[in-house]
Amino acid sequence: MEIENKDIEGKKSLNFIESIIEEDLKSKKNKEEIYTRFPPEPNGYLHIGHAKSICLNFGLAQKYNGKTNLRFDDTNPEKEEVEYVDSIMEDVRWLGFTWEGEPRYASDYFDQLYKWAIKIIEKGQAYVDDQSPDLISQQRGTPTQPGIESPYRNRTVEENLDLFTRMKNGKFAEGERVLRAKIDMASPNMHMRDPIMYRILHKDHHRTGDKWCIYPMYDFAHGQSDYIEGITHSVCTLEFEVHRPLYEWFLNNVYSEGTIKTRQIEFARLNLSYTIMSKRKLLELVQSKFVSGWDDPRMPTISGLRRRGYTPESIKKFADTIGVAKRNNVIDVALLEHSLREDLNKKAPRVMGVLNPLKVVITNYSEEKEEFLTIENNPEDETMGTRELPFSRDIYIEKDDFMEDAPKKFFRLAPGKEVRLKGAYIIKCEEVIKDNSGNIIELLCSYDPESKSGSGTEASKRKVKGTLHWVSAKHAINAEVRLYDRLFNDEDPAGYKDKNFTEFINPDSLKILKECKLEPSMDNAKQESRYQFQRLGYFCVDKKDSKPGTLVLNRTVPLKDSWSKKLIRGTN
Repeated sequence: MEIENKDIEGKKSLNFIESIIEEDLKSKKNKEEIYTRFPPEPNGYLHIGHAKSICLNFGLAQKYNGKTNLRFDDTNPEKEEVEYVDSIMEDVRWLGFTWEGEPRYASDYFDQLYKWAIKIIEKGQAYVDDQSPDLISQQRGTPTQPGIESPYRNRTVEENLDLFTRMKNGKFAEGERVLRAKIDMASPNMHMRDPIMYRILHKDHHRTGDKWCIYPMYDFAHGQSDYIEGITHSVCTLEFEVHRPLYEWFLNNVYSEGTIKTRQIEFARLNLSYTIMSKRKLLELVQSKFVSGWDDPRMPTISGLRRRGYTPESIKKFADTIGVAKRNNVIDVALLEHSLREDLNKKAPRVMGVLNPLKVVITNYSEEKEEFLTIENNPEDETMGTRELPFSRDIYIEKDDFMEDAPKKFFRLAPGKEVRLKGAYIIKCEEVIKDNSGNIIELLCSYDPESKSGSGTEASKRKVKGTLHWVSAKHAINAEVRLYDRLFNDEDPAGYKDKNFTEFINPDSLKILKECKLEPSMDNAKQESRYQFQRLGYFCVDKKDSKPGTLVLNRTVPLKDSWSKKLIRGTN
């Protein structure tokens, strides 16, 4: 795995794809042009693995003054929806990338793909098979045993052309016939054993309507779409390495001299611990109501990460840090969270928020009095300035910051002990008030008026070991805070043959707190604004459920990682 590889002089070294590109530029291949593409299938929302691919494809084009297309490989109308198309475009834009011209679609090329299929049939290298897809699959054989040739493999060119035309014209039912490439049923590469090129689907397409009832298979459409667009480097994940001979076989059958011949290059896909990266399984989570939708903040989708509070910069930094590898590996999700903390630490304003409030009454502070304390917005960035925070007799602190029978090393508030209120005064707990059930409902405290933070007096320099965040009860605003955690409590939830991945869903992945108290500056917080709650973590104003009069925040990430013991776990 490559993480910030650098040479002796400290410069970041080239990854293997960049080395290939520089060799191609040096040899003046492809007219010295660099043209990449990001080609998602519109059958689900993009996830963090796609984000890595987006950053790679657009990043390569940016580095070498090239171009990048956004192309939807929309060859399966059974699973594709306009909703997915729209979400993908929004995700790419949110990450900060701009594609060349208008979005492309494989469906734009259906006419050309059909003509090329005819051409391959005329060359005697494709045939119509009447067998069912299940039987065709059974006849493929095994990696150590050759497949069985179809009894329809040696049909004449004329018969194949007639049948394929009738397939196109809707004369057959779904599954009744397919068009197969005629390659080698004994090939050690299973993908070369007469793969299916076209199947019959009587389904309307989201762009072409009912014009077509035959649709090209992904392996046939994908490479030819690259070729049509003049893509120089078709960068894809490692599972497509065994598809490359087929990619090149199709390309060689349509290639014209003098045109750009696309080169496929594979890199290791992103595998992230405690995370599901299969769109099929993510769809199952949505449909089975394990999550609220594709943009649920626990989902690894880009829209889910965005709603949770991730920034485009943190995701791009993460992609850059893990680099481009040739070997599969598992990245600990803690590294993604670390990238986010680094980014938010620099840019997120600090605010006071109390999630589980316990009322504190400062008995020697006048009920009529209130004052405004100057608090810095972010100690990491002086340019963010300061704000005025109200302080009054009644305040809220966290329930966990008080313990009646505190151990010796408990440095927060306890009977007879002192703590400093951040940016304010030192207080001392004098009395504990309980209800009839014995629950603590209020603390009576005294304060040292000479201990005001920054007052310059000797008393203000008194040392106490505990510092607590707080909110003035008189000025506090109410908010709902959703404490999101990892959706799965196993590093590899999909890695068990005898168990369903949903068995590992973390029952504590979401806790909703309804009575949180926040400082008044949060009253006008905008959707997707990010903050650091002092001592608690980073939070983001929910983009869907938060609105004027109803403030809802999602915990983006705690201040520290409490899960991970290591960052990278390699696999063979």
